[in-house]
Amino acid sequence: MGRRIRKLVSGIVFLGLVGGAAFWWLTKPAPWPADHWEALGDPDLTNGEQIFWAGGCVSCHAKPGSEGDARLVLAGGAPLKSPFGTFHAPNISPDETAGIGSWTLAEFGNAMTRGVGRNGEHLYPSFPYASYARMTPKDINDLWGYLKTLPKASDVAPGHELPFPYNIRLALGGWKLLFLTDTPRVAIDDADPKLARGQYLVEGPGHCGECHTPRNALGGLEPAQWLAGAPNPEGEGRIPNITPGSKSIGGWSVSDIASYLETGFTPEFDSVGGTMVEVQKNMAKLTAADREAIAAYLKAIPAL
Repeated sequence: MGRRIRKLVSGIVFLGLVGGAAFWWLTKPAPWPADHWEALGDPDLTNGEQIFWAGGCVSCHAKPGSEGDARLVLAGGAPLKSPFGTFHAPNISPDETAGIGSWTLAEFGNAMTRGVGRNGEHLYPSFPYASYARMTPKDINDLWGYLKTLPKASDVAPGHELPFPYNIRLALGGWKLLFLTDTPRVAIDDADPKLARGQYLVEGPGHCGECHTPRNALGGLEPAQWLAGAPNPEGEGRIPNITPGSKSIGGWSVSDIASYLETGFTPEFDSVGGTMVEVQKNMAKLTAADREAIAAYLKAIPAL
């Protein structure tokens, strides 16, 4: 009997080791191969600035309440409250010590699109790499070039405030296995260049779904409820439904939505409010064509 028990225990331990090794292999940080970031040429800084505003970098990485040129000082530190704890946006200024000035394009690109930190660690998806995963290498290169032109900041952002078990980064590999993808969120007529551009901006750099789509218990987006509205992660109110089935903007035209993104005024002459204020400021910096593309996409997705 004792021999059988020892064999059983040995078998369980062996299977546990094999299972653990398999889990580690499937969920380990997976940066792009080095050649993914090669031969991209000099960055297009004009496009990089547009991607900067589309991506809303200022909203999280500038100091709260910043106005004018101060919005371009990406010192970090803004608290991002969530059901999993409070995250603090890091310094992403070109400062070589406190910021990301000494990073390479590959390190920046892998953080943006794979959620892999400079030291090979998993990054928390409070940084919306699950959306940025859809960005092209060219746009990443252009954005990286533009960021390097911005002012340096020596501020060191505080660390995340996360209770157990959310402070264990190893588990993020499992989260990525379940939820990290670069496939489109919805099917549209991508033969239409305007719709394709709108989908890219909304699902990629614009990361609109990160707030406007509900999440499951693990923090993954609910794909069947794409942009259908969600609880405010900071606990106050609700982020609205922005599909064509919305009671708020469902009746708006493409030009109504594009105008709202530019001016902050609704067709009823109400004004933007809440956290959308910062988003609208960013959208106002885009070209008219890109705002129209975003609007066209929002009218083309399923009504919920």
